[in-house]
Amino acid sequence: MKKNVTIIGAGLVGSLLSIYLSKRGYKVNLFERRGDMRKETMSAGRSINLALSDRGLLALEKVGLAEEIRKISIPMHGRYIHNLDGTTAFQRYGKEGQYINSVSRATLNMKLMDLAEQHGAGIYFNHKCTAIDWKKNIITFELPGSELQTQPAELIFGSDGAFSAARLQHQLQHDKFDYQQHYIDCGYKELTIPPTPSGDFAMEVNALHIWPRKDYMLIALPNLDRTFTCTLFFPFEGRASFSNLDTKESVKGFFEKTFPDAVPLMPNYIQEFFSNPASSLVTVKCYPWVREDKFALIGDAAHAIVPFFGQGMNCGFEDCRVLDELIEQHADDWNTILGKYQATRKPDADAIADLAVNNFIEMREKTADPKFLLQKKIEARLHEKYPGKWIPAYSQVTFSPYIRYSEALQRGQRQESIMQEVMQLPDIEQIWQAEEIEHWIISKVQNRPI
Repeated sequence: MKKNVTIIGAGLVGSLLSIYLSKRGYKVNLFERRGDMRKETMSAGRSINLALSDRGLLALEKVGLAEEIRKISIPMHGRYIHNLDGTTAFQRYGKEGQYINSVSRATLNMKLMDLAEQHGAGIYFNHKCTAIDWKKNIITFELPGSELQTQPAELIFGSDGAFSAARLQHQLQHDKFDYQQHYIDCGYKELTIPPTPSGDFAMEVNALHIWPRKDYMLIALPNLDRTFTCTLFFPFEGRASFSNLDTKESVKGFFEKTFPDAVPLMPNYIQEFFSNPASSLVTVKCYPWVREDKFALIGDAAHAIVPFFGQGMNCGFEDCRVLDELIEQHADDWNTILGKYQATRKPDADAIADLAVNNFIEMREKTADPKFLLQKKIEARLHEKYPGKWIPAYSQVTFSPYIRYSEALQRGQRQESIMQEVMQLPDIEQIWQAEEIEHWIISKVQNRPI
């Protein structure tokens, strides 16, 4: 007898999970605290554009959705760097033909909701989870007007984001619940680059644009309507910070000095700077994720991460795929399924959380550093010539969906220690293409091939 499934949160992961479970014959209901975004005017400035990569696409392929989602995505083949002196540089992701996909969070979420309903899931909006009775297996929801409604639940998934109400109910009624949250010193604010007067993209479309400025950065991702969603990652406090840019004059002066080539492309940036909120960025790690055979956290509710590796959604989608593979192996034995799901995904979630924070430093500080760019050239050359022995950390995470995040972290750390030795060699700028250098590097990893 299959359990009825209740999913708290109808965001990206909850919607995809409902499709996986519906296709396996489960009766699924999703409860979302917000209204139906498909029927409401979307508010701007609260969502970072998403980078859908191979892990997320693999999860979508498993339920036949990859091609549907590709239709609402734009390929990005690399980073397009905008230096302060006006020069630009293109840094390809991975090998020729490998790319990530820019997709609007709202557009993708609405598409997944439509597909969830088409597969038989019920979605109930304006239902805020306020209590879970673990003995009676009953969830209490608050509806508009403070009306309370109870819902029996046999199997519950908490997929309601970084500030999960489902997780809180689990945590408050658990003797030994570990919980960590860490805010980085930067927040983010969204801005927009509109199309040109002729209706074209204002910059190279198939790239993720970055203006790296050491302590902060601006990025831009393309949208289907030929706009770019720009995100300013910026300190909350300090000399150059949100707290200090408090007048139109100070914002104008800062942007014209710091992002001179972007300013002409953003006619409304001053107005947007003051009308769009500055939001914080948090990492959440917790344990346990599961409760017997009747509850599990998934996606950001289990492991919120900062967006600098573009893996938050991809990681959540991978949760769904791994869970589905465990259902395939263990039928309806949810005690075993949830136990193995937690044991498998927890170390990987911790690893990508650490990788994401590290990549923030790389994006804002190193992408304009000649020494760093040379290191990346050497690594790309090694990957091209010795693909079985050397895979750059970025490619492991982004283009190698069957390499676990925890494995990618370990391999990446080991390769980085080797590269640090390489970059200290005298005249490395002149000799980096020498076969002796390549052979020396490969000899370092020969005994433990990647």
